[in-house]
Amino acid sequence: MDPHALYLLSVKENGIPQAAYDKLSRGEKVLLDGRDGRYYLKASERAKFSVVLTGGAFDVLHIGHVLTLSEAKKLGDVLVVIVATDETVQKRKGKKPIHEASYRAAMVFALKPVGVAIVGGADFLATFARVKPDVVAFGYDQKPFPLPDGCKSAHLESVKADPALAKTSRIIRDLGI
Repeated sequence: MDPHALYLLSVKENGIPQAAYDKLSRGEKVLLDGRDGRYYLKASERAKFSVVLTGGAFDVLHIGHVLTLSEAKKLGDVLVVIVATDETVQKRKGKKPIHEASYRAAMVFALKPVGVAIVGGADFLATFARVKPDVVAFGYDQKPFPLPDGCKSAHLESVKADPALAKTSRIIRDLGI
């Protein structure tokens, strides 16, 4: 497993668990540090590649999402996507999501540009610390917010796609859901 894969596994699992660590080769284990019974890529190894973080609801996956995630991936070596919890979608959009967060994360993870997709938590700073991104990519329709020191912000431009096919609210409305 290369350092990228070890990093992605540690983000996905919020630290590589002991059982998974035990199955790694000696060469892989030397790339990791242990804390609280879990393992994480050493900072010296993590510094060798750039991580881009982006997020959203991704309730009805469409071409706009694919194009936006492809653009975000161009900003670094690894793309981590935070999928909003069901509660966050309810709060921000005023309605329950059609699909549960774990389903939405699995669908996003299946997209080629995505290294890993995880469901966000109640505490953004804890999720941010878990990922340790170099860049946060905000979608064209997302409002950027202040980031911790040392992290860059990128605001992606609107995707060039048919609005009838690239806007979740319009798709939901047209389907009568």
